[in-house]
Amino acid sequence: MAIKKRMVGIVGVGHVGAHVAFNLGMMGIADEVLLCDLEESKVTSEVQDLNDAVMYMPNHVVYKASDYAGLKDCDVIVNAVGDITLCASGSRDGELENSVKQVADYVPKVMAGGFHGLFVSITNPCDVVANLIARKSGLPKGHVMGTGTLLDSSRLIHAISEQTGLDSRGFTAFMLGEHGNSQIVPWSQIAFYGKPLSEMESDPKFRFDKEEVQERTIKGGWVTYSGKQCTEYGIASAGATLVRTILHDEKRILPCSAPLDGEYGESGIFCGVPAVIGANGVEKVIEYNLTEEELARFKACCATIRANIAKGDAILGE
Repeated sequence: MAIKKRMVGIVGVGHVGAHVAFNLGMMGIADEVLLCDLEESKVTSEVQDLNDAVMYMPNHVVYKASDYAGLKDCDVIVNAVGDITLCASGSRDGELENSVKQVADYVPKVMAGGFHGLFVSITNPCDVVANLIARKSGLPKGHVMGTGTLLDSSRLIHAISEQTGLDSRGFTAFMLGEHGNSQIVPWSQIAFYGKPLSEMESDPKFRFDKEEVQERTIKGGWVTYSGKQCTEYGIASAGATLVRTILHDEKRILPCSAPLDGEYGESGIFCGVPAVIGANGVEKVIEYNLTEEELARFKACCATIRANIAKGDAILGE
């Protein structure tokens, strides 16, 4: 009996794509990882280096070079194309033109090869690109998602853990909205095993400077970028975690860039919200009872994303 291999493709093997590939092996997620990039020499080097590391990985995994058509049998494709230097201004929107052109060019080529799996997109601006992949691929709703606010949520959780002294598994917190400067912390939804933050604030450790924490969370990526001109470990771990959650059908609730179809009164865009992730991708968007102020700020995020989608379409002449 043939055993089904867990196959993952990665398009774009710069800092992020290569680290996703490494994590897929080190976390025991994939059996075969196919790397695809316009720079063939880079792919050849990464395949060699990754296969050199296989002996020290927990499970057997094979790394191979591929073209777009060769990705057809992958269960999941990770979109990691991009040019991080275009974000040097402090806004992920700086990558918009480059990203939409690359994605609009290659996604139809992947689909023409017969691909029918799922996409996990990392490329910035994340919500805009996830929306574009969904449209260009024609895949069923939920079969395309972006990492969205998954990484930002990790930054928020680290800040809360640092102040309270609690392990990150002791509470629930997440960022909401675009993976960008307009995202928000929905403080009303932060809970410590069911006990809301508002009921914990008698203890000084649970009194947060909320605007400062939100700002620090939003700008965390630029702290990383300022010293090394890239981000790698956090976002690659987030991307690999989404892939694992899909391949293992975990039904885990994770904040990610998901398609909205009436949730929070929004439709036609991808946005960072907690969602149930499983073998069918985004299986359900979770709606929370936000305060009026939180909902208003969330809708402002959605307006920003919608405006950037329009800019991307104009760039493509659509």
